[in-house]
Amino acid sequence: MNLLLIEDEPSVSNFIRKGFESEGYLIDVAYDGDLGKNLYYKKNYELIILDVNLPGINGFLLCKEFKTERPHVPVILLTALDGLDDKVVGFESGADDYLVKPFEFKELLMRVKALVRRSGNTRLTEKKIKVADLEMETMGKVVTRAGKRIDLTAREFALLEYLLVNKDRVVSRVDIAEKVWDLDFDTSTNVIDVYINYLRRKIDKGFNAKLLHTVVGMGYTIRED
Repeated sequence: MNLLLIEDEPSVSNFIRKGFESEGYLIDVAYDGDLGKNLYYKKNYELIILDVNLPGINGFLLCKEFKTERPHVPVILLTALDGLDDKVVGFESGADDYLVKPFEFKELLMRVKALVRRSGNTRLTEKKIKVADLEMETMGKVVTRAGKRIDLTAREFALLEYLLVNKDRVVSRVDIAEKVWDLDFDTSTNVIDVYINYLRRKIDKGFNAKLLHTVVGMGYTIRED
């Protein structure tokens, strides 16, 4: 469920990010090609959305590099260039699809889903994430443990989803602040710790097996012991 968006126009990147987050996807945003490359090589993304006109590097060249390194990962190019020659260059660089700006979000979403089906990469369309007897339906916004429904606030749900997607991996408070709260981390606030405690009471209280763990000095993780 991890997407990477490389787009230097804040209005466009925010529009796309908010759209996918509302659909239950996780999406990282890079505002230039260099940052996009760094993220690409640090994490395993299921699909890349890449603007052609980026500062510092040509999107066609970046697409070619990505497809050379990981040919199975679909790439959608975004551009204001709608000429046939530009589309030819885009597809020759290895792009799986090519979308001309401006566009409606639902068209981009439709193309993403189509590429996922075509590539056989079902992780993007999974509706359930599971650890032990804890299950989350991302599209229906339903969480259960041992078959019992757990009521969460929107922020608690977003936090749990981030932890579940990164299950068995320790995520730091900085990671959570950036991905769940979408803000720069303020070391003076304990808001993340407070929400972790809220979440722990809701998903672990009353169960013998504890799933939400604190790793002292590092962060938090969800795992089955």
